[in-house]
Amino acid sequence: MKRKLLEVLLLLGLLCAVLCGCKDGSAAKTPEDGQTSGSNEPAAQPAETRGNEITVGIAQDLDESLDPHKVVAAGTKEVMFNVFEGLMKPTPEGDLIPAVAESYEVSDDQLVYTFTIREGITFHNGAPVTAGDVVYSITRCIDPADPGVFRIDALETVVHVTNVDERTVQVRLKEPNTEFLSYLTLAILPAQYDQQDTAPVGTGPFKYVSRAAQDNIVLERYEDYWGEPAYLDKVTFKIIENADSILMSLQSGAVDIFAHLTSTQVAQLGEEFHIEEGTMNLVQAMYLNNAEAPFDDVRVRQALCYAIDRQQILDLAFDGYGSLIGSSMYPAFGKYFDDSLTNYYTHDVERAKALLADAGYPDGFAMTITVPSNYQPHIDTAQVIVEQLKQVGIRAEILPVTWESWLNDTYVGRQFQATVVGVDASTMTARALLERFVSTTGNNFINYNNAEYDALFQQAITAKDDAAQTAAYKQAEANLTENAANVYIQDLADLVAVRKGLEGLRFYPIYVLDLSGVRYTA
Repeated sequence: MKRKLLEVLLLLGLLCAVLCGCKDGSAAKTPEDGQTSGSNEPAAQPAETRGNEITVGIAQDLDESLDPHKVVAAGTKEVMFNVFEGLMKPTPEGDLIPAVAESYEVSDDQLVYTFTIREGITFHNGAPVTAGDVVYSITRCIDPADPGVFRIDALETVVHVTNVDERTVQVRLKEPNTEFLSYLTLAILPAQYDQQDTAPVGTGPFKYVSRAAQDNIVLERYEDYWGEPAYLDKVTFKIIENADSILMSLQSGAVDIFAHLTSTQVAQLGEEFHIEEGTMNLVQAMYLNNAEAPFDDVRVRQALCYAIDRQQILDLAFDGYGSLIGSSMYPAFGKYFDDSLTNYYTHDVERAKALLADAGYPDGFAMTITVPSNYQPHIDTAQVIVEQLKQVGIRAEILPVTWESWLNDTYVGRQFQATVVGVDASTMTARALLERFVSTTGNNFINYNNAEYDALFQQAITAKDDAAQTAAYKQAEANLTENAANVYIQDLADLVAVRKGLEGLRFYPIYVLDLSGVRYTA
């Protein structure tokens, strides 16, 4: 039986010297793709006895509104990826391919994009997708009339969107934008439909069927899907917020797939599951409220960065799984990820103490770390952090809250000191990860206010070529790191339990759970 995290934490002080001697991470485990938890695969059940359906466990309920233009939570986007599509859609390889659009053309000056809508494509309610629906969906996110719809600032470069005919849409920009296509993954919705909040309708491989709040979401295969149809007839997402209940549901056979498991949970599973490993494509950090003392002092924030031993977090809480990061970018973003920032702060207790003393806190201070209680990886991370901060005189207390409370009070209300969570990217753009730290941005929940950062971000989004844009984004990342906007930790490993007899799960460079390729092998 694997050591329990809390037992390990009691020995943290003794282990610290040992672990600090292994800073190269040589003790970390990195399983091979497709690693399994056992070698003897049981025979798959006959299709006629099990049916062509599965149950997928998820750790949080979805947003109150299922309208994709109103969704906040990454977990909701993860599930509804199966229901909605944009003109373009991402691939597991990180590319963009046409979806609702059949094809597109870009003018020589890169100001005019012309999209041809797929012939015969329909919404889940049977209505044909028209150019008017596309115009409605894009303009809805440029200047929302509905206060619940999130404005996509990246679309501010759009001058106008017009339907040339029933199958042709033309978008004119006021200036070239190298990231523009990535934002056209926004969901295309029927213009003449007003029930997206409770009965969402999209064009994806699965259609929405029903929802029982705090219990489940049911999807079914859309038979008239324009592309390769899903293999499964039905998928039920079962909401299981308790970590012990997750294991019980897997072991009892009530759940067939569960993503985002901890290594401890994986170790307790039997041979009826195989473990798929990817990354969550999240920036896990201890996010700091930069507007609240003492975190409004850069010296305090830097002291926290030096006080935290990130490799020890991975070793103690995650058995070495995970990828260390040093800013608000994760490795899957390729050219935008600056690995030189990963070890900008090394574990240095004495330097942390000196910075605290210089900031007027020679004896440390008390603080609260708010954590959504349904995400065990974040709880485990926070527990290790609490013990590490004791070494520099900081008395940290974990405040576990419900997801709804975290969303309303911490994220929206900004009523917190520090919080351990993972932040995702809604699109495959650097902007999607970095825009939230611009001082005037509505979702800047850490209240980061840095004029240099604002200028660098503006430089990036207005760059005329890809190289200049990439360089500006990397400078913005460096600004976050140097000013210790947050205590950056890792891109969490994504350990997914898949019942044997199922295959086809695919990982993406963004936070989604694509079930369209999942199928029974017999």
